[in-house]
This record gives sequence, C-alpha cells and structure tokens, in this order.
Amino acid sequence: MTRFDLADLNLLLLVEQTGSLSAAAAAVPVALSAASYRLRQLEGRLGLQLFVRKPDGLEPTPAGRIALDHAHRVWQQVAQMQAALAQLAGQQQVALKLAANTVANSTFLPEALGPFLADFPEVSLQVEERASRDILKGLRDGELEIGVLDGNLDLDGLVSLPFRHDRLVLLVAQQHPLASRQRCSFAETLACPYVGMPAERAMQRFVEDMAVLAGRPLTVRVRAPSFDAIAQLVAQNVGVAILPLAAAQRLAHSLPLWLVELSEAWATRELRVCVRDVASLDSHARQLLEYLAR
Repeated sequence: MTRFDLADLNLLLLVEQTGSLSAAAAAVPVALSAASYRLRQLEGRLGLQLFVRKPDGLEPTPAGRIALDHAHRVWQQVAQMQAALAQLAGQQQVALKLAANTVANSTFLPEALGPFLADFPEVSLQVEERASRDILKGLRDGELEIGVLDGNLDLDGLVSLPFRHDRLVLLVAQQHPLASRQRCSFAETLACPYVGMPAERAMQRFVEDMAVLAGRPLTVRVRAPSFDAIAQLVAQNVGVAILPLAAAQRLAHSLPLWLVELSEAWATRELRVCVRDVASLDSHARQLLEYLAR
C-alpha cells in the first residue's frame, strides 16, 4: 500500500492552487529542490505522473485530478478535526440545535441527553419542541440538522435510526367510569371533558387533530403546563387526559390514577432520530446522533 503524509497532500494542493512548483515551494515554505524531490518521490511510489509541464505552469494529469479530489476531502477532514480539538482544548462553546416532539421531549430525551452533555461540556444545546410533521419539514428543508419524531411518518430521503418506542394512554381518576376498563377507543373518551396541555404544544395539537378526524372536537376543560400538573387535576376527577405511557406510569405511582389502553393504531408510536445527511454533520453533531441512537 502506498503511504502518504499530510505534507504530500499539502504540496499537491499548493501546486494546483498556484500552478507552479516554485510558488508552491515558497508557500510551504521549502526549497524548490526539496519540493521537486518530494513530488518525484510521490509519483515514483504511485507509478503515476500527477502533473505535466505546460508553458504557463504545471497542469494535473487525469491521475492528478483524482489525487487532488481526494486530497481536498482529506484536508477538509483535517481542518474539521483541528477545529473540534481546538474547541475541546479551549472549552469553547459549541452551539447545537435539536428538535423533538412532545413525547420525546417530555419523557426519553432528558435521560438520553445527560451522558452526551456530561461528556461534551463545551456543547450548548438548544432543544426545541415541535410537531413531528414540522420537524420532518425542517429536516428536508435543511433548517434542522437533527430531529426526534414519529417514526410512523414517511421518512423517505432521510437517514432514520431507532430512538425509543412509546404508547399514548388514557389517564383517568380511579373513581372515573372508564377506570373499570383495560382498553377503550378514543371515540369513547370524547364525551368526557379533557385536561390538556397548552394549545401550542405539539402533542396537544396532535390529539386535538385526532379528535376532529374522529368527528367530535376535544372538550378541553382546563390546560395545564406539565404532565405532573395534568395528573394532579385528573386525579381530582376534573377530566381525563392522554399522556405517554412512560410518564403516566411514573405519575400513577404517587396519585390515585388508572391507565386505560387506547385501541387506535396511532396511539402506538416508534420514535426515530433523523438527519438529512450524516456526512454534512460536524463532529459534535455526529456524536449527538450516535448518543441518541444507542
């Protein structure tokens, strides 16, 4: 296997840039004889001529153009590595943005992000909550780099990796009529008043859209800011609520609540972590993707 070093690649790129071996040698800087010897040695090891002399300077051969194409890619990777290591050495802040739907944001993401943020203290992470369809559009438009969203959507054209599985369940007070049920349809719950989240929350919009599709808009009696506040109101029989299973199970340990499985297919969801192009991610964003997909 032919060995290369960065000095070889740098010389090739400087010859391409200046069109002259003497100018390339001056830019390194090394003596012209040293630059000429290095280029001859490289061509000898390859068994290929990389440049030909023209009246106006050196011009790459077809083999030289291929070598230069690879040299550009390698040098770009080197520059990215140097920048990433410089950030680590100086503890400079690296800004990343992650978009996630309500279920991921409120249940699984905090646990998943903790190890990443502990290992990379230089990262300043902005987590945005959006509806899954908004995240999908942001990824396809190039506005977002990484998103966690509903895997039941059409993710064609994206790199999609498994994140978590979750189910939406109905949360009712233990004295509620539906508390005697193990399972019910979403349509059966629409006669009940609901304790919901603020209207702008992604999951709340999703549930209200499902109610419209079922033919009866959701009756939201009160909107609460968090899953904990919702559970406390449901426990007092103010209304029923739909929450992710993981959150509902945690809250039911300390409150008089009952979980009822929903029969609709949309209540069972696979969460996926998606990017448009792994190659375009910088080193920290790639690490974030790897941690989320573990």
